[in-house]
Amino acid sequence: MTRKIAGALLLLLATLPGHAQDAGRPDVLFIAIDDLNDWVGVLGGHPQAKTPNIDALAARGMVFTNAHAVAAICNPSRTALMLGLRPSTTGVYENDPSWLDHDHLADLPTIPRYFRDNGYRTLGAGKIFHAHTYSAGAFAGYQDARAWEAYYPSFERQLPDEVTPPDRPANDNPISIGFDWSHVVTDDRAMGDGQVAAWISERLLESTGLPQFVAAGIYRPHPPWYVPQAYFDAHPLADIVLPTVLENDLDDVSEITREFEQGTFMPALEIHEWVVAADMWAEGVQAYLASVTFADAMVGRILDALDRSGRADNTIIVLWSDHGWHLGEKQRWRKHTLWEESTRVPLIFVVPGMTAPGSRSGRAVSLLDLFPTLAELAGIEAPEHLEGTSLVPLLRDPDAEWNRPAISTHQFGNHAVRSERFRYIRYNDGSEELYDHDADSNEWHNLAEDPDYADVKAELARWLPTGNTPDLRFVDEQ
Repeated sequence: MTRKIAGALLLLLATLPGHAQDAGRPDVLFIAIDDLNDWVGVLGGHPQAKTPNIDALAARGMVFTNAHAVAAICNPSRTALMLGLRPSTTGVYENDPSWLDHDHLADLPTIPRYFRDNGYRTLGAGKIFHAHTYSAGAFAGYQDARAWEAYYPSFERQLPDEVTPPDRPANDNPISIGFDWSHVVTDDRAMGDGQVAAWISERLLESTGLPQFVAAGIYRPHPPWYVPQAYFDAHPLADIVLPTVLENDLDDVSEITREFEQGTFMPALEIHEWVVAADMWAEGVQAYLASVTFADAMVGRILDALDRSGRADNTIIVLWSDHGWHLGEKQRWRKHTLWEESTRVPLIFVVPGMTAPGSRSGRAVSLLDLFPTLAELAGIEAPEHLEGTSLVPLLRDPDAEWNRPAISTHQFGNHAVRSERFRYIRYNDGSEELYDHDADSNEWHNLAEDPDYADVKAELARWLPTGNTPDLRFVDEQ
């Protein structure tokens, strides 16, 4: 995308209606949860998931049961969602660089900035753009400071201080301080996410007369999985159910999949080997489930504040996760793949007067669709550059015709196409995978070489991005 296009977009912003204060517009509550896969009660990803608040939210509106992240790691996923552009368009494939380092992207509006430019009071807390904290200090992240009227803990830092065990890694793994879990002796309110939930709750209870866009970024279940003991107690170790796996699952896939586990932070296959050898699989699953239940409790506190505010009937709620997470499936821990465990995410919308309570849609949808959807719901004309599609037709009718699959990307030139029935993957070396979810929901049997599925592959392949922008890490700004 050229600077001329970016300039045209800015001109468009200046001429759009809606800059005046308009208290009649709906508020937006935008809840992001990090690393949350389908281990949510309403999605049935794990039989022991305890997420009563997220399930109650789904009962208020619509859950998309086949929603997928745009990318399999944090920065490219969140950048794509916030800008409305695919990684193959922006060139942001990894956790660096920031889109803000490149003028042709930095001038594009993010979702909260677009709402602010169109008359909304915008408030945020926690991880909305890419950020992390797992070592001596926090990585402040890539913040669009122009998007917000106020931010907690600050415009310079997205994540509050964390409560951690005194000696880390507490699980004694020899690989990474980031792949850790332990209970911590503290009150929920002292946890980073507890601070975020409290600050957001206070803002929801304020009355300003302006329409509000309020974004809450919940960090758990991103590792390390440090949460108070009560959340571990909710998932007794002796009862933990492990994911169902196939021992020779990777025998029918290409070697390029092993490239996705490389890295100095947390190499996925090495972690799995340690988990199995140390007999820590059940402990890891327990810690993840505990962190999910903790995150759910934070969602509950935020929703309780919204209900007490008296504005719930005029508030659009959207809850999403930036990508999924493997817990031993396909010999992986982490994300960084183009399989279902990495791309499938919770996506819930509550739109007063539109979404039927307790409704579900199995259409394949993408987080790329959030920007145009929210703009339409708020009565704001969407920017022309967006590559997603508004979900409003499905919010009105979950069974409405929808002929688009969801596209996910991991690193340069690797893409997955997910339809309602199939997942097709093509890697940058030309190797392929195809899975039929009607018969193989675990994606154990690669059908890419089966001639009976040639037409299916051809149909899905036509949705692959037609171009792949070079990785911005290796491109100098001209």
